[in-house]
Amino acid sequence: MSYAIETRGLTKRYGKARGIENLSMTVETGDIFGFIGPNGAGKSTTIRTLLGLITATEGEATVLGLSVKDQGEQIRARVGYMPGEAQFDLGMRVKEVIRLSARLRGKDCTQRTNALCEQFELETGRKISDLSLGNRKKVSIVCALQHEPELLLLDEPTSGLDPLMQKAFWDTLSRENARGVTIFLSSHVLSEVQHRCHNAAIIREGQLVVADSVENLARTAARRVTLRGTADAPDIPGVRKPERTDGSVTFLYQGDINLLTQALAGMRLADATIEEMELEEIFLHFYEKGDGRA
Repeated sequence: MSYAIETRGLTKRYGKARGIENLSMTVETGDIFGFIGPNGAGKSTTIRTLLGLITATEGEATVLGLSVKDQGEQIRARVGYMPGEAQFDLGMRVKEVIRLSARLRGKDCTQRTNALCEQFELETGRKISDLSLGNRKKVSIVCALQHEPELLLLDEPTSGLDPLMQKAFWDTLSRENARGVTIFLSSHVLSEVQHRCHNAAIIREGQLVVADSVENLARTAARRVTLRGTADAPDIPGVRKPERTDGSVTFLYQGDINLLTQALAGMRLADATIEEMELEEIFLHFYEKGDGRA
């Protein structure tokens, strides 16, 4: 198995403050991997540690087969990175920032840079200080992609982009992935992860809660069941949070689906629906459990 990212017990502490704790996970080469958690969960700390921008307190990690501890410079040469908040020298012009980024990579990216700037409607003659948040984000996109990296590490990449630019961005990522680029993105926009990523991990207070395919996360989480014609939920293990309204009851169910259908068969019902939960509900489901399982 070829891993673009592998961490083993990766830990970063800031004195008494929490960063990430005992993070062990793998991201396969060619994957689109979603890293899910709210602000402060440890997503940015993880990405910066993988890039060698901050030093781990304990544990180890490899990126593209290279040691984060000893080969950070080589890693950064082969990776495209988008920080959550794009910060540039306000006195520089867009083209100067992009040209500097290319020089730091030691590559002539002119042709690809021009294509990306045209695609994202980026005016390269403007000063950074004159740009909106969305346009600064576009500069960050071009800097991350122009040198044709093998791996993209993207921290909340679509924040600040309008819907048209978000579509252009995702179209670009799809093309990059089709040519073999691995994509690792952090997000709290769960619909993005559900519709764009193959696999995902949920991080809670610096610890990995679960990592699996997006499909399996949806399959193994609780289902939402609504029964009409009764106010009673079946008395079986796995029934949680029953909510009753006039003549109906809705509850979450996590357990053997055959046991549920057998219980429903013995009830007098006007109607019944069983729905898979959206990723946002799945996320809350795992957060509520808070058991630190991975």
